[in-house]
Amino acid sequence: MNAEVKTDADSLIAAGRRALEIEEKAIAGLKPRLDAGFARACHLCLQARGRVIVTGMGKSGHIGSKIAATLASTGTPSFFMHAAEASHGDIGMITRDDVLLAISNSGETAEVLLLIPHVSRLGVPLIAITGNPKSNLARAAGAHLDVSVAEEACPLNLAPTASTTATLAIGDALAVALLEARGFTSQDFARSHPGGTLGRKLLLHVSDVMRTGEALPVVPPDMLLGEGLVVMSKKGLGMCVVVENGRVLGVFTDGDLRRALDMQADVHVTPMRKVMTSPGKSVSAGELAAEAAHLMEKHRITALPVVDENRVLVGALNVHDLLRAGVL
Repeated sequence: MNAEVKTDADSLIAAGRRALEIEEKAIAGLKPRLDAGFARACHLCLQARGRVIVTGMGKSGHIGSKIAATLASTGTPSFFMHAAEASHGDIGMITRDDVLLAISNSGETAEVLLLIPHVSRLGVPLIAITGNPKSNLARAAGAHLDVSVAEEACPLNLAPTASTTATLAIGDALAVALLEARGFTSQDFARSHPGGTLGRKLLLHVSDVMRTGEALPVVPPDMLLGEGLVVMSKKGLGMCVVVENGRVLGVFTDGDLRRALDMQADVHVTPMRKVMTSPGKSVSAGELAAEAAHLMEKHRITALPVVDENRVLVGALNVHDLLRAGVL
């Protein structure tokens, strides 16, 4: 090992910070370049009846694969085609309805340039992402996205680092702009992410995890506080729902109990309507369970009644229900 190489903690941390600072500057430099060319790239993708086919070689290919995955999961049908494999048969994947998004930092990658005559014959729009606006690939494209960087984070200025980060960022910008233009919703996102924790958060609705029927801690407004506490304890939900003629008037929680005791309320004579929180927080059965979790976290509560559009009680859930369902 070279004697001048520093492996102490401070030197390693400093090297990492320098890399991040260079990449931060690379991303910041992209903002003024999001101009008419970026809008044109978005329009080409939106007008396509087929898919956005992303291609590239080496590190650009790895970044391209991620960009294609992001596009596909956010409402823009897309897949990655390796540029080297394209000239050995995979070029048949491209149809006249598609758009080709070609990535090459130099803009002169031979395998990528070989695709230009083919897509030109098909009339397939070409979007180029390069670090060289004067390159052959940039000049051939119907829309060019400039990801040139002042320097790489690599101290030798050789390994693609800041340039690949910039390319990834411009790909994310494209995907987000298309997502918003298509009106892509969280429900749409859920349909393409059905598995794992993410799928549970996006696919489970309140109706899937709420308690119903006899499990609900329902009390009338004139019930005495002492009796209400018995119901609250028996149902184990951490709250009572105060209901009159089927409609929710309010809720009574552990926090309300502490406030009632602070006011020295007599549990034998105080009705629930005097100590409840009205109207209290609630959710609808059709909302995502993740939204219920967000509401609980935001307001620091542990349970919620579930109501319909007329505030009729249809269910209830608490934080433990969400934990069992894997939403939290």
